[in-house]
Amino acid sequence: MTEMNALESMMEMGFSQNRAERALALSGNQGIEKAMDWLMEHEDDPNLDEPYVPPQGDVLGTVERSEAEEAELTFQENSNQIQQNASLSEEEKKEQLRRLEELMKQRQLEREEREKQDEVNREKQRRKQGQELSLIRQKLQEEEMKKIAEDRRKEKQEDIRAKQRVREKIERDKAERALKFGGGPVATVSPPQPTPALPQSSQATSAKREYDECRLQIRLLDGTQLTQSFKSREQLASVRLYVQLQQQEDTDNFNLMTSFPRKVFSEEDMEKPLQELGLVPSAVLIVCKK
Repeated sequence: MTEMNALESMMEMGFSQNRAERALALSGNQGIEKAMDWLMEHEDDPNLDEPYVPPQGDVLGTVERSEAEEAELTFQENSNQIQQNASLSEEEKKEQLRRLEELMKQRQLEREEREKQDEVNREKQRRKQGQELSLIRQKLQEEEMKKIAEDRRKEKQEDIRAKQRVREKIERDKAERALKFGGGPVATVSPPQPTPALPQSSQATSAKREYDECRLQIRLLDGTQLTQSFKSREQLASVRLYVQLQQQEDTDNFNLMTSFPRKVFSEEDMEKPLQELGLVPSAVLIVCKK
């Protein structure tokens, strides 16, 4: 098919002359089918309907082609010219238009199919990227959880060591007080000497001073009752340290008192031995909030 026949056929199909000329020229003047394919691929070009101006030194429908393309194009044009008369009849034109319309529809369907496949591929790629991001996010969360767990473990170990240091200090203080107030050298026991009879009150006082230990029953803030023995010469501060070690909370915010006779021990009393405070040989102490 010659250039003019192809141009006229496209114009009869409803395409403008500018659009038909541009499509034929830029598709290499390889026939209506190639021109139709070019139009479908460039239907959104802004200058599609502008007059086509061939490059300088070129003419309508000529582009650089290889020798094989030139031979194929010449063969196709000669075959079309042999099969057709100089002018097409109306029936032939209608048949040709029908075939071209069918071809155009087929190419449109193929293009839509390609677009659908491209969309499917883009969706697959998007999901793949989403999964990769999810895995990366999960890995980061796991690493963060491991770091938090390790920090908590270190804090717990440090807390245990701090409590151990407090216990050791309390034990040292307790040992120092025991050594200071009741840990002197043991006196040599001499045979009992007959003593003159004393009044009953004096005997009771002497017997009271002979107690070396004090057995205390201590009632904590939560209602727990503890029983512990102390040296009669230990200070009341030793009892307070013992209570601090046993309590889980409010380790400092409390007082010691007796219920009968009712007495709340002061800070000055903490430096006094248990014997002097009247807690020997046994007594009941109540822990109360300040």
